[in-house]
Amino acid sequence: MMREPITNIRAKPVLVTGATGYVGGRLVPLLLESGYKVRVMGRSLEKLKCRPWASKPAVEFARADMFDRASLEESCRGCGAGYYLVHSMNSRKKDFAEADRKAALNMAGAASAAGLERIIYLGGLGEEGDLMSEHLRSRHEVAGLLGTAGVPVTFLRAAVILGSGSASFEMLRYLVDRLPVMTTPRWVDTPCQPIGIRNVLNYLAGCLGNQETTGKTLDIGGPDIVSYRKLMEIYAQEAGLKQRLIIPVPLLTPRLSSYWIHFVTPIPSSIARPLIEGLKTPVVCRENSIRKMIPQELLTCREAIRAALRRTEEHSVHTCWADAGEIFVPEWTQCGDADYAGGTVFESGYRVLLRARPEEVWPLIKGLGGDNGWYYGEVLWRLRGALDRLMGGVGFRGGRRDPSELYTGDALDFWRVMEVKENRLLRLVAEMKLPGEAILEFELTPIEENVLELRQLSRFLPRGFWGLLYWYVFYPWHQVLFKGMLKGMAKRKGSPIIKAPERFAPRLHHVCAMPPEK
Repeated sequence: MMREPITNIRAKPVLVTGATGYVGGRLVPLLLESGYKVRVMGRSLEKLKCRPWASKPAVEFARADMFDRASLEESCRGCGAGYYLVHSMNSRKKDFAEADRKAALNMAGAASAAGLERIIYLGGLGEEGDLMSEHLRSRHEVAGLLGTAGVPVTFLRAAVILGSGSASFEMLRYLVDRLPVMTTPRWVDTPCQPIGIRNVLNYLAGCLGNQETTGKTLDIGGPDIVSYRKLMEIYAQEAGLKQRLIIPVPLLTPRLSSYWIHFVTPIPSSIARPLIEGLKTPVVCRENSIRKMIPQELLTCREAIRAALRRTEEHSVHTCWADAGEIFVPEWTQCGDADYAGGTVFESGYRVLLRARPEEVWPLIKGLGGDNGWYYGEVLWRLRGALDRLMGGVGFRGGRRDPSELYTGDALDFWRVMEVKENRLLRLVAEMKLPGEAILEFELTPIEENVLELRQLSRFLPRGFWGLLYWYVFYPWHQVLFKGMLKGMAKRKGSPIIKAPERFAPRLHHVCAMPPEK
């Protein structure tokens, strides 16, 4: 499918920004399979280096920030081409358009200064007009800004991307799975031209091997032009569900629709709203020239949905919309400040002695959340997730990407994986709505042969009076929950408990511990 370029682009690394995102995380292994050297760029090298493809010899790593021109230029230096796969999808950020504008200008300048031959950018379909959403308009603006420093830009424009783990597919899946009767906005009948993620990736990778695509704006879409109503009908058929009753309501605004989606799906309203606003605009390819430049078999909507469902059922979702983005690492977890700096951090720790080896217990820790549950008080965990959802938080967010594997940066119910050390440590940072910042960690320490200590530690930095009240109100519940979880893990594994769960007070940096139990 891919033709060799006129210049020897394979002699230099290919830069991939957004390499831990939904599309970027799948593009990297495809480029490696095609024989390219790949330089992945991100703010968190820890998040990049835990990916399955990170150990490949043809992979290089570059730490950079889209708002730091110097780090961007250093990342671009020595590369032949670069993929620009970053953009804001958070409608809560009122300045998202300005942020995208600055990032695109920085990339343009850095690419020019470093001598990049071309930039390949994935944006959205849609024609300029009153119906075009602000996010879609920003995507188009970014395409123009990327070329302002003279580096040729290939702009691929796509509509709805159908693939396991994509925000569009997950929104479709949960709506149809959970609602036999749906009231929807009028946009449910707007025409669109979806494309399977497999075809998107083939087009992105194929551009490197085809000079004819350089400097052009190319529409990419599947063979079907359908409405969102039709997509719902196809999904129901492929999932073996009864046909859903869909009732369009003229007064249902994108804002109200996004709130409804927030409550019935894992997609937060901040992500759902730009997706919904984008569906107000007809998104159909105005030209199909790329089909001759990069020929491939295009999946129909039914085939793409079938493939995505199969991946989901087999738990082989390689990347997920929820895993993209920066890992928030609270400053107070870092050493170096005085004990009183940054506020008082409370902690509550419990430990249990088990007759087992770390590699026997580690799968239980690594399997926390999602369908596996939390080993104790599942109703309480679900209730906490529901309350968080009602407050506008992420809730349980559909669980986890994979039932048995965790990588740094993965979403895990209403937590984010902050650090993973095989057979030793799992550290999570809370993404739920809280009057403060919270960390939850599990640590395995061998004591002697076939005896280990399993520790569970929660740490909380309250914000003001409400944060203090939250900690003291929920502290008794945490006592019951954490002890029960440790017992639940031992029971699930079948490991004899040598010493029952007990409270411990670790000596942590600027931590104010609750008084030991009597």
